[in-house]
Amino acid sequence: MKIGVLALQGDFSEHISMLKRIGVETAEVRLPEQLNGLDGLIIPGGESTTIGKLATAYGLMEPLREFGRNHAIWGTCAGAIFLSNDVGRDQPLLGLMDIRVQRNAFGRQVDSFETDLEIDELFKATGSEHPYHAVFIRAPIIESVGGTVKVLSALEDGRIVAAQEGHLLATSFHPELTSDTRFHEYFISLAS
Repeated sequence: MKIGVLALQGDFSEHISMLKRIGVETAEVRLPEQLNGLDGLIIPGGESTTIGKLATAYGLMEPLREFGRNHAIWGTCAGAIFLSNDVGRDQPLLGLMDIRVQRNAFGRQVDSFETDLEIDELFKATGSEHPYHAVFIRAPIIESVGGTVKVLSALEDGRIVAAQEGHLLATSFHPELTSDTRFHEYFISLAS
């Protein structure tokens, strides 16, 4: 098992550290040929417009789309935005997941927060019953999902913060900024 982390911008090193903690071989991805031999890819948090512009400049857009048709991809925060097919504004998107995302849905940096989430899929995959402590930093919200998308978690007010479409995963929050490896383990199960 070898998982790549898109390393154009954002908190890719934190994802690499988390993957290494659970014994997974990793690779930083900056060029199309670095997708070869990977079982899955994580697109980290950062700034979605910048990630999209850099992916375009490095010729990664179509190779990423092709990779995502056959391999697991997980987008966290800005990565979830980049995976989506609609953000209500003009910016480069992969369009792989049938989700509409609202950027910075909670407001500015000072409005960042943490909360516990009940996520049934994590319980099924890992057997751990305790809630998942999620870190939201200038986080997006998944406003709506298409018919083949499964909602994995929502806040108490119903706003969607995690979704899955087949082997594609999107989270509004940052699992790499916690000590809880369950979401990374879940992603590995999708990539297997």
